[in-house]
Amino acid sequence: MKAVILCAGEGVRMRPLTLTRPKQLIEMAGRPLLEHIFRQLPDAIDEVILVIGYRGEQIQDYFGEEFQGKKITYVWQTKKTGTWRALQLARPFLGNGKFLCSLGDDILDRESIKKCLSHNLAILVKEVEDPRRFGVVVVGENNKVLDFVEKPEEPLSKLASTGLMVLDERIFNYSAEAHRDGEYYIPVAVAKMAKDHDIFVEHARMWLTTSTPEDIPKVEERLHGILQLRNEDNKTFSRK
Repeated sequence: MKAVILCAGEGVRMRPLTLTRPKQLIEMAGRPLLEHIFRQLPDAIDEVILVIGYRGEQIQDYFGEEFQGKKITYVWQTKKTGTWRALQLARPFLGNGKFLCSLGDDILDRESIKKCLSHNLAILVKEVEDPRRFGVVVVGENNKVLDFVEKPEEPLSKLASTGLMVLDERIFNYSAEAHRDGEYYIPVAVAKMAKDHDIFVEHARMWLTTSTPEDIPKVEERLHGILQLRNEDNKTFSRK
């Protein structure tokens, strides 16, 4: 199965760390952010399409044509036009059938991603106190999506999209109008799709967001804990 990871942004809020490198190569707990994202991808994902832009050649140099056993295809997004336009650029490489779509900014846990992949169409969400800077999901009966609004001024729920979705080729039958900031966002098209098809919600167990340099110590603390637990599990397994 293929995954599209959107990595074209300039990482403005992460400056000065992103003045000379893309956000995805900022190191956290000894590894670049994007490497942590790769390590959480389930084995079902065997090919990754990276949509790159700002200093994208550095991402190409680091990850090459294959990483963690997953083939990589690079697609360039040279203009700041939003996530919907980025996904459209990846369309020629997707074929038909479901695929994973996520952001190259945040780290999610593998088990939650697997839960999403159990559906044909799904969104991974997390409840937050102030969801206004995220895509906000409104859920009805049986965990089905009723609405999906990007960065609403008055949110109708506290369920924020983590940016990870399971979609298929039908998403490209829908359009996305420009947001008030001038960019085009995936949630606009997904909200239209939800009127015609069942899209389910799963809740993320772990969602590590990195928006500013001040977020890095908190994220690193969580990552060090995860890596320590993984090492302990490996030692236990090796003794059996």
